[in-house]
Amino acid sequence: MGIEWQSEVDELESRRQTALGMGGADKVELHRSRGRLTVRERINRLLDCESFHEIGQLTGSPTYDGPHLVSVMPANLIVGYGSVEGRPVVVAGDDFTIRGGSGEATIPAKATFAVRLALERRIPLVQLVDGSGGGGGVKVYEDGKHTTSPPILTEWQHITTALGVVPVVSMVGGTVAGLGALKACQSHYSVMVRGTSQVFAAGPPLVRYVEKSVDKETLGGSDVHTRNGVISDEAGNEDEALHRIRAFLSYLPSSVYQLPPLHENTDPVDRRDDWLGDAVPRNRRQVYDIRRILNAVVDRGSLFEISPMFGRPVVTALARLGGRPVGVIASDPYQYGGALNAGACQKLRRFIDLVDTFHLPRVALLDLPGLMIGTQAEAAGTVRYAAEAVTAVYQSTTPQCVVVLRRFYGLGAAAMVNGSRLALMYAWPSAEWGSMPFEGGIEAAYKADLEAAADPDAVRAEIEGRLAYARSPMRAAETFGIADMIDPRDTRTVLCQFAMGAYESLTPGIHARTMRP
Repeated sequence: MGIEWQSEVDELESRRQTALGMGGADKVELHRSRGRLTVRERINRLLDCESFHEIGQLTGSPTYDGPHLVSVMPANLIVGYGSVEGRPVVVAGDDFTIRGGSGEATIPAKATFAVRLALERRIPLVQLVDGSGGGGGVKVYEDGKHTTSPPILTEWQHITTALGVVPVVSMVGGTVAGLGALKACQSHYSVMVRGTSQVFAAGPPLVRYVEKSVDKETLGGSDVHTRNGVISDEAGNEDEALHRIRAFLSYLPSSVYQLPPLHENTDPVDRRDDWLGDAVPRNRRQVYDIRRILNAVVDRGSLFEISPMFGRPVVTALARLGGRPVGVIASDPYQYGGALNAGACQKLRRFIDLVDTFHLPRVALLDLPGLMIGTQAEAAGTVRYAAEAVTAVYQSTTPQCVVVLRRFYGLGAAAMVNGSRLALMYAWPSAEWGSMPFEGGIEAAYKADLEAAADPDAVRAEIEGRLAYARSPMRAAETFGIADMIDPRDTRTVLCQFAMGAYESLTPGIHARTMRP
């Protein structure tokens, strides 16, 4: 390229510098003064050093004086690809310094391109969401002298497809409304920043027309949305949020056409923690710390919990066993005794879809008395959500292993195991199971005897004594109702052996149905 093209080269460099300046120095400083990173800073901290390759940097809204360029407003979506721990990913990040990251002030083709690039290359898509929907684009109407019809976005068609093919992850970096909120939910994993990011269908300026005034944090802060299941996780700051995205991706393959990535493991698979023998109290009404048990049986430091504040009777997490990624499900007796409520069933269904989509074997450590019962549970539609969870489990195809720690009863138990496929099922000596807990079953089966008794409590105690022998998991083991009884201290070894065998049978590929967010 010689001297005769120098003016074009100079213009190209000028346009690139304008794009790197984002919304201008004043807008960037205002953004940072609110305690937020710019989108370019987020991208640089997310990706491996100097790995980002931007695409569409010159995209924007130009102003011309005849044939001469006067100025360019860069597009408020930055797109490109880079790497996370050496593995390629696509990144699409909203630039809040330009018209608040409004979806109606951007170039729609650029957002669609990012999703299609992830699908074409079969690599994860990371969305750094920091923008609004139509509300942020009202100024566009003034510029265009007309309004637009509600968007029917081709991007959503591709996102729906992507959820069944590649990992899709979102970080909410600021105040996100409308289309931005929907985008954050259309993910396998999402994270907010406590105190500086909010999510809502419409913000306080619109909400005040239907109810009393409310601030952004009360309306859609992380305290709201990580507890109602809208967002998976919350972080104390943006660096922590970006770290969690990197960690989440480390458990998943780049696409469904690959198997999950194996990691070097320095934690002995035959490690035995003696305290596990006393982990479950003999008193059946006493609670215990399930997360301590989980951390003891998976590879040290590998437990990555998802949606810890939502659906709390069930714990869902990614972890590794002998370096092999697995999905983990567990009961938390601190939360309603581990009984599944409506939120827990929704959480379970989403997690089953996630691990099944990406071919992760799943293990479950259960102390499950069944579904939540009572008027509140019925009003919340618990049975409906339990049916969805059961359906997801029975549609799943990955290997499954269950360890019953204590109780395993009723419809809640049915939501955990795909009975149409092989399930390795083990039990600790503290285990018990059946169609319902004995206490409730006695009330139903011996109702007439109890009503006729002069001392119902004494009769109930006598019946419980007669049936006590049936609680023993040894009885089920005798009839091959379970694969084996195990010493709690051997749980890690058993699970690592399961994972090793499961990975021999995994077959990559796409499922007939997509992930349901």
